[in-house]
Amino acid sequence: MHIANTHKLLAMAVLLTAGLLLGSGCEKKNNTPGQKPPAGPPSVGVTVVDTQRLPMTMKLSGRIAANLVAEVRPQVSGIIKERLFTEGSDVKAGQVLYQIDPATYQAAGAGAKAALARAEAHLISAQLKEKRLKDLRGAEAVSRQDYDDAFAVLKQAEADVEAAKAALQSTEINLAYTRISAPITGRIGRSSVTTGALVTAGQQAPLATIQQLDPVFVDVSQPSVDMLNLKRALAAGELQLSNAGEAKVSLILEDGTPYPISGVLKFSEMSVDQGTGSVTLRTVFANPEQLLLPGMFVHAILETGVKEQAILVPQQGVSHDPAGRAVGMVVGEGDKVETRILRVDRAIGDKWLVSEGLKKGDRLIVEGVQKARPGQAVKVTVIDSAPAAAASQPTTVKN
Repeated sequence: MHIANTHKLLAMAVLLTAGLLLGSGCEKKNNTPGQKPPAGPPSVGVTVVDTQRLPMTMKLSGRIAANLVAEVRPQVSGIIKERLFTEGSDVKAGQVLYQIDPATYQAAGAGAKAALARAEAHLISAQLKEKRLKDLRGAEAVSRQDYDDAFAVLKQAEADVEAAKAALQSTEINLAYTRISAPITGRIGRSSVTTGALVTAGQQAPLATIQQLDPVFVDVSQPSVDMLNLKRALAAGELQLSNAGEAKVSLILEDGTPYPISGVLKFSEMSVDQGTGSVTLRTVFANPEQLLLPGMFVHAILETGVKEQAILVPQQGVSHDPAGRAVGMVVGEGDKVETRILRVDRAIGDKWLVSEGLKKGDRLIVEGVQKARPGQAVKVTVIDSAPAAAASQPTTVKN
């Protein structure tokens, strides 16, 4: 009996030890090192969407063109006797640039004067004869045929005088053309001929080129699709013209420095270039220091208007879905995450200009986006993104 009790006590001890070991194992399993207890809602940083007045501009590439260009060519043939200007200097309209040897044209003028004097002498004789025969014809002293012949000779003599006058005038014009003058005021380039060179009337190669450099034109190209979008935005009231409808333009030079004088938009072409799909815009700039030279490459920043209710949001708050659409995560009612499909127009610095999908007061998630899931409650922290700072920086588009 005593042995049986001993066995029972041993069995109970074994069972108690197993239970303690099992409980200890479960406790260790439930408290595995590194495993955190369930946490609360994820924290996200949001920016509160606001609207602002935003000047809208377009950055377009272009080249400088002279206001006036005149190629100097001879209008008579001859030998260049003298060059009367300094290459690269400023010349005035009417200033003599070249002198062609005038000897042959002076001789032709003298011959024309002699021919005119001879024609005038014949005219006097014909006038006297016609007057005498006219008086005699009244008295029936000469035949009608004799008078008609005298009258015809008179008219021919008058025509000869007019022809001689025209010939003399032509020789005087040619003589004047031996002095080749500047047709416009501007800066003259290099001379293609020297003293002693033979030039011909109507030759293809110019003797020199004069360009007027104050003011100058800047011709830029704008894609036709951008022009359509601009007109559509103006018609819909999304964009307002600034400065009473006058578009101002500023320049960025080749070295990246701004040109100190602003210009204005002159006009745009009425047709689209079929090769490039763009429209040429002509702008005008004052150039008193002649810093802008024809052919120089520049960037023109064109003011297209003002967007009164522009929405700018940080770029890190906008992503794209597999379809390529812009997407933003917004904290809605009950601090729950919502997904918004956005329409993004362009980048402005480190922000996106959003035209659809957001409104004033929306809370756009810009930090912790990877933690947020649609419909999930989140803990919100407002981040000041200082949207007003972007208002001083006009939006631009490179083309």
